[in-house]
Amino acid sequence: MTEPQPAPHLDPVIAALIELHRGLDRQGPGDEAVSRRILAQLPPLPPQPTIADLGCGTGASAVLLADWFKTTVRAVDFASDFLIEAAQRAEQRGLQNQIQWIEADFGALDWLPGELDLLWSEGAAYNLTFAGALAAWKPLLKPGGLAVISELSWFTEDIPAPAEAYWQQAYPAMASEADNIQTALSQGFEVLGVERLPAEAWWQNYYPPLKAKMQLLGNSPDPVMQAVIQDTEAEIDLFERHSDAYGYSVYLLRRL
Repeated sequence: MTEPQPAPHLDPVIAALIELHRGLDRQGPGDEAVSRRILAQLPPLPPQPTIADLGCGTGASAVLLADWFKTTVRAVDFASDFLIEAAQRAEQRGLQNQIQWIEADFGALDWLPGELDLLWSEGAAYNLTFAGALAAWKPLLKPGGLAVISELSWFTEDIPAPAEAYWQQAYPAMASEADNIQTALSQGFEVLGVERLPAEAWWQNYYPPLKAKMQLLGNSPDPVMQAVIQDTEAEIDLFERHSDAYGYSVYLLRRL
């Protein structure tokens, strides 16, 4: 593919979020050991499967998928800055010829229907809502194709008031695992399993480097960046107090 170029203009908040997450190994909570365990649980895929990683960020999952399946992975993100870093990561691993980096809106891909054997997406479905992501992505899967999608989910019916207030504003479509399972079933998926990301996936792999980047940008004169940092600090504080009430759940789905 043509090397991605930095976007000339973005919404200021989106641009600040990208800048805050540039240079980080992950743009959200995740854990390679958990991903490998999920991959080991998946039903067999055909030889040389067609795979896509939607919302790939700087490529942690795309690189893992390319190495695991020894095949080409389509890795999609709208942020060219992330794709540039992702391509460098793949080259360092000797996988540059196995990943196709695609700068695009993953909610409006013009791919042929039924192309994918496996669709993978970590921490990105919320941009469309879980229901919206399933509706947009199901046509991309072959009948019997697999989807592994992580989604912010409530772990309890007794939701603490501060957590409910924060996420009602930040992500009002956030639902319980049971409700997300029903959503998947109603949209024509079989639910093969649900696995929660452990809190360590936030505290060890995501928040420490993010905090360091926030400190680095703490003196930025940009008021938008300052607002993004303050909101991120509030999110971290909330998770520290209420990580037993919510987090990311990984939904293992098969298109019927």
